[in-house]
Amino acid sequence: MVFESIPRTVRIILLGEPGVGKTSLILSLVTEEFAENVPPKAEEITIPADVTPEQVPTNIIDVCLAEQTLEQVAEEVEKAHVICLVFSVDRQETLNKIASYWLPFVRDNCPEDYRKPVILVGNKIDLIDYSIIDNIWDIAEEYPEVDTCIACSAKTLTKVSEMFYNAQKAVLHPIHPIYSIEEQELTERCKKALTRIFKICDIDGDGLLDDYEITVFQKKCFDTPLQLQVLDEVKSVIAQNIAGGIENECITMKGFIFLHCLFIQRGRNETTWTVLRKFGYDESLELSHSYLYANIKVPIGCTSELSYKGQQFLTQIFEKYDKDRDGMLNPTELKNVFSYCPRIPWHNLRYTVPTNDKGYVTLQGWMCRWTLMTLLDLQSTSAYLAYLGYNFIENDTQKSAIHITRDKKVDIAKKQSSRNVYQCHIIGPRSCGKTSICRSFLGIAHKKIKPHSQERGDGGSPESGSCINTVLVYGQEKYLVLREVPIARVSDPLQPHEVNCDVACLVYDVTASRSFEYIARIYIKYFAESHIPVLIVGTKGDHMITRQEYILQPEVFCNKYQLLAPQSFNIKENKHDVFVKLATMAAFPQFQAAWILFSKHRHLKHFASFAGDNSSWWKAGIGVAAATIAGLMLIKLLNFKSR
Repeated sequence: MVFESIPRTVRIILLGEPGVGKTSLILSLVTEEFAENVPPKAEEITIPADVTPEQVPTNIIDVCLAEQTLEQVAEEVEKAHVICLVFSVDRQETLNKIASYWLPFVRDNCPEDYRKPVILVGNKIDLIDYSIIDNIWDIAEEYPEVDTCIACSAKTLTKVSEMFYNAQKAVLHPIHPIYSIEEQELTERCKKALTRIFKICDIDGDGLLDDYEITVFQKKCFDTPLQLQVLDEVKSVIAQNIAGGIENECITMKGFIFLHCLFIQRGRNETTWTVLRKFGYDESLELSHSYLYANIKVPIGCTSELSYKGQQFLTQIFEKYDKDRDGMLNPTELKNVFSYCPRIPWHNLRYTVPTNDKGYVTLQGWMCRWTLMTLLDLQSTSAYLAYLGYNFIENDTQKSAIHITRDKKVDIAKKQSSRNVYQCHIIGPRSCGKTSICRSFLGIAHKKIKPHSQERGDGGSPESGSCINTVLVYGQEKYLVLREVPIARVSDPLQPHEVNCDVACLVYDVTASRSFEYIARIYIKYFAESHIPVLIVGTKGDHMITRQEYILQPEVFCNKYQLLAPQSFNIKENKHDVFVKLATMAAFPQFQAAWILFSKHRHLKHFASFAGDNSSWWKAGIGVAAATIAGLMLIKLLNFKSR
């Protein structure tokens, strides 16, 4: 079934047989007194928002068959949001006409996939002294669009305002999306939505809502605290009516869902709808587009990262679902994290982020994966933050979870990047070892590498072919994203998105004589005139080095173009220096002094590793400390100059 969006103005139409009191009900509402002489038809009435309980403008339309044709009445039905079918309680034939004529008439003039809510109104109860509910129950069962029935009196003003309020409520808080009158229980969509809400509010993830969690829920949904006495009464009602609704003085999922079913059965649809809308649900019980996708603009030259607030929230989510407290999420725990999301957003994490030997994601890998998605697919990050309850827990939109970096042109001008996430493109001919470098970055053992494995990444997602890990740049943790640029044929040109990055790693195989020629031509064509730092890496450094069939050998080429000397890489040694050097170059674009300082720092550590006596270690330690201090002074100097 399709449900219409909530209107900004509620339009109510009154239908029924002549003489049942339609016009009198309207006039009694407006004048708050009964008029003995009424016109055949009241003019359209507009009630301002500030005098209605729901703060929504309301139009009330009267119908007179003596003055209007059925075609005109049908047009009014089509424009209305809710229909009040009025009958006189002292005239059975008017009630019979509701079932035999007016309800079918309304159905015929509504879309097939949408039935407008109907209120059955029994007027003139001042003329009888018995209940009419039994007479209309069969009608309500036959026509599910009947939202409620109400008995009133235009003459004594009994429940007149309540009748119009119920009509307004039927539009603003419709019962049919959330409750099945035929089955006398919540709809499956409503149960699914409430299950997500329960899991979000279950802050400690123990499957129960304790007093603190209930208080937070009450305060954020209704902006008012819940008195302890009222809370105890609520628990008592749950315990008396449903087994397993209360456990250890806490409300279970079963009890939470029952409570909302009880609200609706008692005519308090607005309570459940208030909760649903607070958690982003629209009238069809789908998370609204505006709730899922925050309006976050990323200007050209800027990138998106997680803010400190976003990182805190995601850390809490990780800890909440790490049930065995082993510092990682096994497949079951990961599945539970996204149990109330459309799907698990990532697969094959082993080849994308740091994991343990079994492929279970660690906290570091968890934060890396979110960082990667935020960088390359911000819309998905926004949506999944909403699914996981960021908006409710943080009482803010996803905007506060995202940081937009400054324009890269500013970084280049200041020779220092303000970013925490750097993109490095790994470019080289086929079979030169690009995949080995990426796997080594994640700490995957050499024996586990499959030369032509297609498992890396998430298929056709924006992050496909990328991996991410953290590195330290002068003592500060940064994220480095390695993206392997696929090369089908050497003659294929690189696309702009394959060239644009924070640092480029041009890879060649030292054992293949024509390997360096490809990256040399790539450098000259795409990077020689750019501001992108470039590091040339020769793989298979543990093999015999072959002379390259190119006019310049790699060392001479780098010297000519003022590049750092080629970096030798051997997968068996898993040299981390390459990745720190790449991150350092991205952090200080166009400032080779910082790169050289890093190289000297690494050289000292390398020297110490070969020294066997304590004095050598002590000297190396002083050298490392000196290099670190110099690095910090360099950063401070750059910050001072950038002011």
